[in-house]
Amino acid sequence: MQRKAYVPGVAALLAALLAGCTGSSGDTGTTDDANPGEAGTASAVAEPGRYRVLPEPCGAVSQGTLDSLLPGIRQLADEAQQEIAYAGEATPTYDTDRKVGCRWKVESADATDHLLVDFERVVSYETSVSDDTQAQQLFATKEEVADLPEAASPSVASDVETGGTGDTSTATPTDSASASPSPSSSAPSSAPSSSAPSGSGSPSSTVSATPTDLQPRLLDELGDEAFLDDALSSSGSTAQQRTVTVAFRTSNVIVTIEYVEQPATIGVAPDSKEMQDKARKLAVQLADSLAG
Repeated sequence: MQRKAYVPGVAALLAALLAGCTGSSGDTGTTDDANPGEAGTASAVAEPGRYRVLPEPCGAVSQGTLDSLLPGIRQLADEAQQEIAYAGEATPTYDTDRKVGCRWKVESADATDHLLVDFERVVSYETSVSDDTQAQQLFATKEEVADLPEAASPSVASDVETGGTGDTSTATPTDSASASPSPSSSAPSSAPSSSAPSGSGSPSSTVSATPTDLQPRLLDELGDEAFLDDALSSSGSTAQQRTVTVAFRTSNVIVTIEYVEQPATIGVAPDSKEMQDKARKLAVQLADSLAG
């Protein structure tokens, strides 16, 4: 009878030891719970940009737009020459997934016109930095290189649309908010340049060369951000060459338009407003095609 009572006691001791072993194995589950947390923080990767491919640059500009920007095309008598002029020439690139461009050059009796359209798709190699953020930083550098005037702002363009070119020399009190000097000091200094020749045709063209609405500036309602630059070369012994640049960013793609015109006549400067209007119109078309 005593042996039968002893056996259950040994069984109970073994059961207790087994229970202790299973309890220690449960501790390993708590250490495993830490791994998913670490994996979750490592998987926080910035989202890629909207665009994965770029458009075919030489086909991005319509024939009608090329006729407007490059009027010499319509003056070409030979159809084969016209076809070559419309086709443009692709710019050299090492990666068509990242950067493509196309340029056109047409000479006419009045002027030589150049057009360059460039597309750049920005990709971030930092997992914590999105493609859009990387493109935004790159565009900020591009804008800084353009060295836009500090007074330039998107709102300025709408003010002079109604003909502010004639008022810049006479209505100095009204324009004192945008001018850096005080009205009393700036009026006498600016008056000689516009009124001293008393009514000749050349002063008006000189004044209209840099009205407020045509100065290099930021642009509204074009992509996520945009700017326009306008540079006129010094006269020298050759005709003045004007270069109008419009650049804008849409998500992770940066588009740059460079429109250049050099008249055939020495001393003649290309019309700033006309060139800017044409370049901006093309920029809107390209922005719409990317959005679609």
